Amino acid sequence: MSSLRSILILGAALLAAASLSSHTQAASRCVTGAAGISCSAQTAWIDSGSAGQRKVVFQLPLGNAPAGGWPVALLFHGSLARVNGFAYGVDAPFGGYHQGELIRDLLDSGFAVLAPNALTAAEAWQTNDPQYAENYAPSNDRLFFDKLFAAIEAGRFGTLSGERWYAVGISSGGYNSSRMALSFPGRFKALAIQSASWATCVGARCQLPQSLPAEHPPTLFVHGLADRVVPWSSMQPYHDRLLYQGVETALHSEADGGHQWFAASPGKVLDWFQRHP
Repeated sequence: MSSLRSILILGAALLAAASLSSHTQAASRCVTGAAGISCSAQTAWIDSGSAGQRKVVFQLPLGNAPAGGWPVALLFHGSLARVNGFAYGVDAPFGGYHQGELIRDLLDSGFAVLAPNALTAAEAWQTNDPQYAENYAPSNDRLFFDKLFAAIEAGRFGTLSGERWYAVGISSGGYNSSRMALSFPGRFKALAIQSASWATCVGARCQLPQSLPAEHPPTLFVHGLADRVVPWSSMQPYHDRLLYQGVETALHSEADGGHQWFAASPGKVLDWFQRHP
């Protein structure tokens, strides 16, 4: 009888564990499999003046928004890329699979994710375009972001926080994350810059201003020492200048890392954002 009772208890425990596992998997916007990761997504279009409408792919966490709204993570893509959805194969270029993991982890941790598209895939973001790098106001990106931010505040993307905004991006999108500090002071709680540097820099060419914005948000850098597109050495002065000015910053480097997202990137970025509520 004791043996039968033990078997029944064990069976009940296994069923409970299976139920919990099923619930945990179900409580996500994303599905992860052998071929890749896919998260459900919504689409909105934002007026971009003479350039027409720009697509914004976004998603909200499951459940009801907390008091004050969901915190917002803006995700900026790199050059030669477009955002049409949140699906990434295991062999996606530039470590794209890990970008999918980042989206999953942000959503599962209660962050709304908004991924706008640059003006064109080839040009990517205008932050370091020679025509606009030092005169950003007339750029189409500036017009677009003003309208995007107004749409967020107006509730077009759901119940989002007006206070807890974050930005993360890779390559051109990383430079654009830095642009948020330069052109939208006081707007963002924290930034994460993958494989990029200061807003106006390009590749190995990087000259910082005499002083960075006084309200520069806490900034995480994730960069590979083997990056030949944006050398690690072009990022270091930016990181060091933040330290010198007393701005909170952190750096994760990978000795063999190239110009791409790393397996460690999602966890590093999520932790950084969560540490700056």
